[in-house]
Amino acid sequence: MRLDLLLVRLRFVASRKLAQDWIGAGHMRRNGSRVVKANQPVAPGDVLTLPLPIGMATTVRVIEILALPERRGPASEAQTCYRVLDVQT
Repeated sequence: MRLDLLLVRLRFVASRKLAQDWIGAGHMRRNGSRVVKANQPVAPGDVLTLPLPIGMATTVRVIEILALPERRGPASEAQTCYRVLDVQT
């Protein structure tokens, strides 16, 4: 599954365009490697490092992908597809 589509289905962003812009900023990592292309494939077991802007600060969330979601469903459904490994502020 493409990284931009995964971010939308996991409800980290509202649209694929926003996901593509976020990835293009170059602050995201997949398995420790910097990601700048939205079409980067993601599979279960991959670890993503996501900088999440919250208010005036940025929080970094590290997640492990457990399963690939079939659709953009409710938040409770999306949260079963990943596990939070670390959160840094």
